[in-house]
Amino acid sequence: MMLAGDIVVAADDARFCQMESKRGIAPLGGAHFRYLTRAGWGDAMYHLFLCDEFNAARAHKIGFVQEVVAPGRQIARAMEIADLIARNAPIGIQVTKEAALKYIEGGEKAAIDYIPNIKDRVFSSEDMKEGIQSFVERRSAVFRGK
Repeated sequence: MMLAGDIVVAADDARFCQMESKRGIAPLGGAHFRYLTRAGWGDAMYHLFLCDEFNAARAHKIGFVQEVVAPGRQIARAMEIADLIARNAPIGIQVTKEAALKYIEGGEKAAIDYIPNIKDRVFSSEDMKEGIQSFVERRSAVFRGK
């Protein structure tokens, strides 16, 4: 599940392992490429080949986890992060993720080719105007996703 998350919060007693090769199979659910995009070649191959168990501190170090918290606190912290994200302009968050996925799926050229779509959706939005106005007025923005 950690590999499917955009932002991952783990308890400091969490354990991680990708053990398919230890059991005579291979990681067919996406770990073979998600490890690479999260951790880079060396760390991905290290854990995919060793099939070792590692802790939350190691997962944080290699980019699988963005925050490590006390056990029992991970859901509350994840909800706090979600609330902070929800305060941002929805269109901005949407196109940011879309553009990032374009890069992951198609490389740099695909991400660059997507820029006009970002401009069309963001620069003509009410949220952009609200963001600029709130900056000028030195107040928190109130975004509506339009």
